[in-house]
Amino acid sequence: MMILKCRLTTIETMLGTASNNKEIHSEFIASHAPDAKSREEEIEAVGVEETIEKGMTVFPRNKDGQPILWDYQIKGFFKDACSSLRKVKGSRSSGIRAYKKEIDGLIFIEEREILIQTKEPIESCQRPLRAQTAQGERVSLANSEEIAAGAVMEFSVIVMSDNLVPAVKEWLSYGKMRGLGQWRNSGKGRFVCEGKDWQSLQTFWNKCDGTAMGCRAGQWQSIDWRRGAKAEHGSRA
Repeated sequence: MMILKCRLTTIETMLGTASNNKEIHSEFIASHAPDAKSREEEIEAVGVEETIEKGMTVFPRNKDGQPILWDYQIKGFFKDACSSLRKVKGSRSSGIRAYKKEIDGLIFIEEREILIQTKEPIESCQRPLRAQTAQGERVSLANSEEIAAGAVMEFSVIVMSDNLVPAVKEWLSYGKMRGLGQWRNSGKGRFVCEGKDWQSLQTFWNKCDGTAMGCRAGQWQSIDWRRGAKAEHGSRA
């Protein structure tokens, strides 16, 4: 088992995916966010092109009003990346058969909310959407919140099977070509990933007789349940 501490830096602007109008999602969005843990989170964090014209898409906010991504949005990116890369001969992803089950059951994001760190003001991006309908071509205006390139997101990926670690790194590298958020096909939301202190959890467990290990925001702590005391291990080197 491993924890991969990741730092993503966007190299293109990233667009929000949550609709301003929550009511339009009550039935449609539920089927598009299987990783969400509640209907409210489905409504707040999932955006799809079919509903974008009905309202501006925005970024979810934390209690302080700062833009965030939810943990399951990263897992959704992993599924999207694996779905594409498994078609590439010789890739790590090509050897994963039931990749959705593997990601759901063996890969987790430690942080529930992932802060989008940016010093730039949030702008808006408008673009036309064209679709062929029974009545002919239909054109609508899509409008999304937009965060400038250079935004940073930090989180930890818990990988329960060592065999999946190379694939996770492959998916994160794929972010340079296809990223996060709305309008990804145009190149929006692309990012580069820096891995920090990618080490095996077993290394730490072996040092702690009768203790349990926990990861807390960049620090490892040993919690001795017998004495109820915490022993700091500091940042992993």
